[in-house]
Amino acid sequence: MQTRSSLFRSTAFAALGALLLASCGGGGGGSGGTPTPSPAPTPTPAPTGGLYTPPAAASLSVAEVQQILANAIAEAQARSLPSMIAVTDRVGNVLAVFRMNGARATATTSAAPNGASIDAQNVTFPAEAGAIAKAITGAYLSSGGNAFSTRTASQIVQEHFPPAPTTVGLESGPLFGVQFSQLPCSDFASRFGAAGAAALIGPKRSPLGLAADPGGLPLYKNGVLVGGIGVMGDGDYGSDPNILDIDNDAEELIALAGTRGFEAPASITADKITVDGTSLRFSDATYAGLMTGGGASFASLNGSAGSLIAVTGYANAAVIAGTAYGSEASGVRPSMPSEFSNRDAFVLTNGSGANRFPIRSGTDGASNSAPLTAAEVRALLEEAFGVMSRARAQIRRPLDSRAQVTISIVDTHGEILGIVRSPDAPIFGADVSLQKARTATFFSAAQAGAELSANASADVRQFVPALRSFLNDPSALTGKVAFADRSGGNLSRPYFPDGEVGRPHGPLSRPIAQFNPFSTGLQSALIIGNLGQHLAYVSGASATDTPQRCTTLPDVAPGHNRLQNGIQIFPGSVPIYRGNRLVGGIGVSGDGIDQDDMISFLGAHNGGARTGGIGNAPGELRADRIVVRLQDGATVRLRYISCPFAPFLDTAQQNVCDGL
Repeated sequence: MQTRSSLFRSTAFAALGALLLASCGGGGGGSGGTPTPSPAPTPTPAPTGGLYTPPAAASLSVAEVQQILANAIAEAQARSLPSMIAVTDRVGNVLAVFRMNGARATATTSAAPNGASIDAQNVTFPAEAGAIAKAITGAYLSSGGNAFSTRTASQIVQEHFPPAPTTVGLESGPLFGVQFSQLPCSDFASRFGAAGAAALIGPKRSPLGLAADPGGLPLYKNGVLVGGIGVMGDGDYGSDPNILDIDNDAEELIALAGTRGFEAPASITADKITVDGTSLRFSDATYAGLMTGGGASFASLNGSAGSLIAVTGYANAAVIAGTAYGSEASGVRPSMPSEFSNRDAFVLTNGSGANRFPIRSGTDGASNSAPLTAAEVRALLEEAFGVMSRARAQIRRPLDSRAQVTISIVDTHGEILGIVRSPDAPIFGADVSLQKARTATFFSAAQAGAELSANASADVRQFVPALRSFLNDPSALTGKVAFADRSGGNLSRPYFPDGEVGRPHGPLSRPIAQFNPFSTGLQSALIIGNLGQHLAYVSGASATDTPQRCTTLPDVAPGHNRLQNGIQIFPGSVPIYRGNRLVGGIGVSGDGIDQDDMISFLGAHNGGARTGGIGNAPGELRADRIVVRLQDGATVRLRYISCPFAPFLDTAQQNVCDGL
C-alpha cells in the first residue's frame, strides 16, 4: 500500500500543483438590417400549466443508501475485489463513502501514449476521490429523459467518436473536454461543510471533474433520478478505448449490483439514444452477470466488511439522506414570479430562498463603455429559454421531447449576470454552460493573448505563440475575431481538421502522441495546479485546499479572473456584441451540441431583436472567416456554430440560423 507521501510521484503534476495557484447552416452576415425574432412557440401545456413537467420530488433515505451500499459490497466480496463505494444525490451531495477491508488506497490515471506524462496523466490519487467522481458523473449526466453512465462519458470524450480501432479518422466525441468540468476549484460549485440552510445545496463539485472510467451509474427511484453510485476497486482510472467489445468490468458489475431496486428506466438508458447515427453505451454489465441476488444487510457488513469513511472536503464517516431535487434545500428550485415570469424556469438558490445568480447589469463599466443592462440580460435569458422550449431534444427520450438545458450570461470580466434552467436539465450543464459563456467571451476579448501570456505557467503561456503561428496571425487573441466555443474547439483537437489522422494537432491541443482524456491541452494546463493542490488536500498531504477560483490568470477585478471555473472546448456558446464591441457571452449546455449552439445563437439574436442594440457578433468578425492553410496546401475554414436542420417541434422550418 502506498503512503500518503508517495501519492503524487508524477513530477510534472507535482510541479504544477506547486504553483498553487460553423457557421450555422451556411449563414453569415448578421450586422445589417433589423433582426426579427423567430416565431413564438405554440405550447402543448404540461400538467403544471407550462411546457414542462418538473420531476416528482424524490430522494434517497438513509435506509436506501445503506441498501445500495450493502448490495454493492456483497457483489465486491463475491468478486474478491474490495472497493471504495460512494453514493451521491442528484445535486452531488456525498451521502456515504464505504471503504472495504483490503481496498486499494489509491488509483492512477492513464499514462500518456508516448510515456511523457504531464497534466493529470499517470497521477496517483486517493481512491475515494475516484469513487465520488464516478458517482457524481452518473448523477450529473442523467435526467428524467436520459440515463448516462461513466461508460457513456468515456464514449463521448475521446479523440474519435465512437472510440474503436476501426473508427480512426472520425471526429472527436461530441462532449470532448467535458471531463474538465465540475472542477474542485470552480467558483460556481458548492462545497461540503457549509453551515445551515446552505449545507446541502448543489451542484457540488467533483474531486476529479467528470469520470470516463466505467463503474459509475445513475440511481432512480420510481423512475425519478435521485443520485449516482461510483466504485473504485482496481486502481486503474482510465477510459474504454474500444467500444466494439464487451468488457467484463468488475467495478461496473459492483455498481450495477448497487442499483438493484434503483435502476435507470430501460427506456431512457444511453443505448436507446443515438448521436450522428451511433448508439451510445450505457453499461456492459448485466444483471445476468452478477454473482449476488440482492437483499444484502448493511448492518451485518458495516464493521465486518469495512467501514464508512470521512473524505476531506466531501463527507463525514456517516450515511446521510439525499435532498429532493427541485426543493429549496437542494439548491435548484422553480423560479418565483419576481425572478422569471415563465413558470417553467428554474433557478439556483442558496437554500434560504435567495437566487444565487439573480439577473443584474454588467460589472465591467470601467473597461466597457456600454455594459449589458439588466433588461438586456433578462431578454437574452428569456429569449434563449423560449428557443429551448421549442427545440426537439437530441439526448432525451421519448422521441420529440423538448430540449432541456441551463443558460448562463456573463460580462467581459466573466462575472455571472444571470442563470436560468429548465426543470429537468442535467446538472452537469449548469457548470458547463458557465464555462462555455466565459470561454467564448474570453477568447473574443482584446486581453486574451496578454492574460494567457501573463499566466504563472510557462506551459499555458506557450499556447499563445502556438496559436498565432498556426493561424499565421501575430495579432490573434487581441479582440479582432469573435470566437464561439465551436471555433475554439476546432483549435483544441489533437488532429486539425478534427479526426483526420496524419494532420497536425490544433494549436490549443496536445499532440496525439501526448494526448489522452487527462491531458487535452490549454484546457487542462490552465487548471492542473488547482487539481494537484486539491487532491493533496483530500489525501491529507496538504492542509490547504484549492481556492474557489480556477486558473492563475491575472485578476480583472480584486479576487476575480475571467475564467474562474476553467474553459470548455465543445460547442454551445457565442459572444455577445453591441455593434462591434464585445459586451459578454451566452453559454448553453444540457442537450445535443447543435441544439446548444442554436439556443445560444438564436437566444442572442432574439434578445437583440427584443431590446435593440445587442446581438451576435457582426459577420465580418466571426471566426468562420478564418481559413487555415495546412502544410500540404489544403485549406480549412474554422466553424462558428452549427444548427440542427429542422429543429423545432412547432414548425417544419429548416436552416433556422441562415442569414442571421
